Amino acid sequence: MTVEGPIKYARIGDAYIAYRVFGDGPRDIVLVPGTISHVELLWEMPSYEHLLKRLTIFARVITFDKRGQGLSDQVAEQSLEERVDDVRAVMDAAGSESATIYGWSEGGPMCLMFAATYPARVTALVLFGTFASMKSEPWMLTREALDEFLARLIAHWGEGILVRLNAPSRRDDPVFLQWFARIERAAASPGSVRALMEAIYEIDVRHLLPTIQAPTLILHRAGDKLVPVNMGRYLAEHIPGAKYVEIPGTDHLVLDQETQDLIADEIEEFITGTHRLLEPDRVLATIMFTDIVRSTERAVELGDARWNEVLSNYYAVLRKELTAFRGHEVNTTGDGLLATFDGPARAMRCARSVREKIQPLGLQVRTGLHTGECELIGGNVGGIAVHIAARVAAIAGADEVMVSSTTKDLVAGSGLQFVDRGAYNLKGVPGEWRLFVVQ
Repeated sequence: MTVEGPIKYARIGDAYIAYRVFGDGPRDIVLVPGTISHVELLWEMPSYEHLLKRLTIFARVITFDKRGQGLSDQVAEQSLEERVDDVRAVMDAAGSESATIYGWSEGGPMCLMFAATYPARVTALVLFGTFASMKSEPWMLTREALDEFLARLIAHWGEGILVRLNAPSRRDDPVFLQWFARIERAAASPGSVRALMEAIYEIDVRHLLPTIQAPTLILHRAGDKLVPVNMGRYLAEHIPGAKYVEIPGTDHLVLDQETQDLIADEIEEFITGTHRLLEPDRVLATIMFTDIVRSTERAVELGDARWNEVLSNYYAVLRKELTAFRGHEVNTTGDGLLATFDGPARAMRCARSVREKIQPLGLQVRTGLHTGECELIGGNVGGIAVHIAARVAAIAGADEVMVSSTTKDLVAGSGLQFVDRGAYNLKGVPGEWRLFVVQ
């Protein structure tokens, strides 16, 4: 269970740097973010939450927003030296004498300079998808190429442009684009992003590479579309004793849990010398599947732009109701959502509330619920109970909340009323199952 700490502030000079600590493990890991960050909102992103939960199995994780980003002070100057000192200030405030410093993308040069400047405070250095210099060898990014990139970035800032540019696998996911657009708007203004990118372009820490004393792990995606893989190879060749691992994929932003698991596995083995296999936790939970009825037809009727807007509003309603009824979102697939609840009555009331509140959107949903023992591994949920809930949802009609007899029997005395729909054979599940519709 991840211990989620409050957001606090480290003071350095006249600036305040927002930070947050997760877990209470025996060693510290400081996460140094890329171009943007937001210590409050990023925790809501499933892949980031998954990484934090995975790392807190063996470490205490310290996260922060760089100056000019997220909840930290907005400042005119964002020099590399000042941002490096921000790392030290955050470690001091969090009571961390030394730590593994893990930086990705633009956070990498900060980590390299910190490791060179404060070697006694760095037990290990981990770098992902990063570089020593943009405009020098081996990248040789031209001024013209940077200007072209900046023009697109600034023109569409706050619209999820970072996903479109840096994560090809998710650029056609309208719901995720809408969510990430909110991250962009909250994390930085277009002007501050431009200033940061201009500063990044001037960074050159190649001369520091031979001076790095900390054990160093370098991870890079083989097909990274933004930071070429030869940048990672260059770092490995010039940092004494560095270990280099290439990870499959083309996205620069890591937005999938599978890759986060690969990264966490490499980090754990590198800094602890072991790699534990995660044993599933088994818990009793009520599983909820929702699915939009006639979604394909509705998408054709409305057109892409309007349908994406409707989907965004639909998921906003779902997530608001999940929060209100203490549900936990596990994942989304197209127009469907999988969530868990610690109480079946709350799950039923949540499903009914969603059904009512999406009516103004012109949507109908089918919902299936089943209560049973589930396996929890990281941020995922599995087991036969999940399959049963999915089969129940597939049988439900438009605007129906259908439940198994197991779930119905657990809410006796709650005042909830049901209509018996008879017995069904659920594909892949032994025996007959009696199903009921919540009134």
